[in-house]
Amino acid sequence: MYSYVFKRYELKYLLNPDQYVFFLKAVRGYLQPDKYGETTIQSLYYDTDDYRIIRASIEKPVFKEKIRLRCYGLNDSNKNVFLEMKRKYEGVVYKRRISMKEGEENKYFDTGKHEAQADGQIGNELRYFTSLYGSLKGKALILYDRCAYFDPDSELRVTFDRNIRYRTEELNFHTSLEGKPILAPGFVLMEIKTGTSIPLWLCRLLSESGAPKSSFSKYGAVYANDLINKI
Repeated sequence: MYSYVFKRYELKYLLNPDQYVFFLKAVRGYLQPDKYGETTIQSLYYDTDDYRIIRASIEKPVFKEKIRLRCYGLNDSNKNVFLEMKRKYEGVVYKRRISMKEGEENKYFDTGKHEAQADGQIGNELRYFTSLYGSLKGKALILYDRCAYFDPDSELRVTFDRNIRYRTEELNFHTSLEGKPILAPGFVLMEIKTGTSIPLWLCRLLSESGAPKSSFSKYGAVYANDLINKI
């Protein structure tokens, strides 16, 4: 099992179909495609029964956090999934995650214990998270098809998430990759992720495209469209 720690800035832009074509063509001139190509990502978001975590997040506080379980592609018994705790403070994103097999997260949420890094910093932070919020349950499974581009000489990554969809039932990674759409057809979420500043060429593209910076949240959209009625 492995632990991972990330610290970076993440900027979001909700692109219409024309803006998506513009950025995709331009970015390919500066960045390299991710070696995995387009990947379907599944993220199961956990929350309290009264949706305390997402309700706090959509109020746009200086500090916000969430916890989710992530899988790449359709799962099988040999594939690892990742329990992730993500926090954002004054625009800086901090992410901690532990790898495990699907189903092992149930033991963690039931007991607050996990074999991986049980005495380490990540384990301590995860235990604090669950002690703060109490009982956490999977509330929404969000899926999307991502293609990613990166600069091999810096920490810059640009990702495009298409066909963003969700389920509030069959909350597992091995049933299917189907779900209800969140965005209008053709709209794409672009994210710029960097540990430093945005390069000038990318700033120029953002200005030329007219794409506004967005605070769009996938889980927030599912809550507003569906889960808010279940409280």
